[in-house]
Amino acid sequence: MNTFLLVLQFILTILLTISVLLQKSSSMGLGAYSGSNESLFGAKGAGGFLAKFTATLAVIFIINTLALGYSYQKNSTKSILDKIEKKDLEIPVIPTIPQSNSIPKAPDVK
Repeated sequence: MNTFLLVLQFILTILLTISVLLQKSSSMGLGAYSGSNESLFGAKGAGGFLAKFTATLAVIFIINTLALGYSYQKNSTKSILDKIEKKDLEIPVIPTIPQSNSIPKAPDVK
């Protein structure tokens, strides 16, 4: 099931990207390659159809993302923190330098 949802996620990502790039904008995006005859989408052109198609793809994408997250969470039985051994959690002791009188002090500046 996870593999199917993951493949579907990649396909939805590609379709959503293409549908966004095909929409008309101030710079035209990839919509410039659609040609001047847009009778396939009706008299108004592809604007309304692509907007609805993009919105539908976005909703399906979000639902699939939530399903993927739920599926992965349900299938995982262990946390990555379960692999840490107790000895790795001990706080290391930082060695200190013993204080002795043999270390010279800096001279006082007058």
